[in-house]
Amino acid sequence: MSDAITCFVTGATGAVGRPTVRGLLGAGHRVRAVARSDERAASLRDAGAEPVTVDLFDRDGLVDAVAGSDAILHLATNVPPLSKMGFALAWKTHNRLRTETTRHLIDAARTHGIRRFVKESITFTYPDRGDAWIDESVAPDEHAKLLRPTVEGERLVLAMTGAVGDGVVLRFGLFYGADTRSTDEAIRMARVRVAPAVGRSGSYLSSIHVDDAAAAVVAALGVPAGAYNVVDDEPLTRREYADAFAAAFDLPHLRLTPAGMVRAMGGSGAKALTASQRVSNRRFREATGWAPAYRSAREGWAAIGAARSHASASSATSREAQP
Repeated sequence: MSDAITCFVTGATGAVGRPTVRGLLGAGHRVRAVARSDERAASLRDAGAEPVTVDLFDRDGLVDAVAGSDAILHLATNVPPLSKMGFALAWKTHNRLRTETTRHLIDAARTHGIRRFVKESITFTYPDRGDAWIDESVAPDEHAKLLRPTVEGERLVLAMTGAVGDGVVLRFGLFYGADTRSTDEAIRMARVRVAPAVGRSGSYLSSIHVDDAAAAVVAALGVPAGAYNVVDDEPLTRREYADAFAAAFDLPHLRLTPAGMVRAMGGSGAKALTASQRVSNRRFREATGWAPAYRSAREGWAAIGAARSHASASSATSREAQP
């Protein structure tokens, strides 16, 4: 799908949504993006997108809102802050976005004959496979109650392929980036020498820089229907990931929270989040020609740390120059 099209985007002002909007516009596409406040609407308008005000749980409103679009990109999430992740109720809105909003958007696609539907998902649904590579043929581990809405949302989109449209599910690894809430949370944790990764030091963690994730969303406009893993080329072990983060911000050695302790606090969801998942991006790379700019979180965190250091130095110089 190389011709310019109109894309309806949810989650357009989120960590992945912002660079996705920029990427879509840069590729010549038109963007109609959901905004939940006047401030966010203004930022989308300034970027060159058309802001749309609609309740993502209002089925009829969404059917009306997507009219005139050629593709639906459902990137909206509502992940709770780290301090609340252990509480099931904190995930209520997030889970509704995974399932209820997905159903509404599929209805909207059916109503208006919109064939292309791209949905954000995650790799954490995969089982623990140790150091074995995980591709899309591996079935999700449905023992984690917390992740069942994610699996359900995937199935809704994949089931629409055929008469309704072409459903694409992008299973992203752990997001990281310069201007994300998770990075700020990780830096706060590091102040007490706790790493932004939990579990066994030798277990694998598949991640993806938000800019690389956004580029994948744009590339997904032309990919055949199906599910695809979107992760770094080189998954790191949790020890390697923690060391890469520490090196990027010139931090001392950080402690990994033991997997058993996390599971005791967070139940089956925590077990899924501490699983060893060495995920392969080969299928998506071969289908699209996409490749991450950062081969691993090692390079990605180094770039983020350097950018923040430069910004801090520039800010300090500016303050010193003031009369």
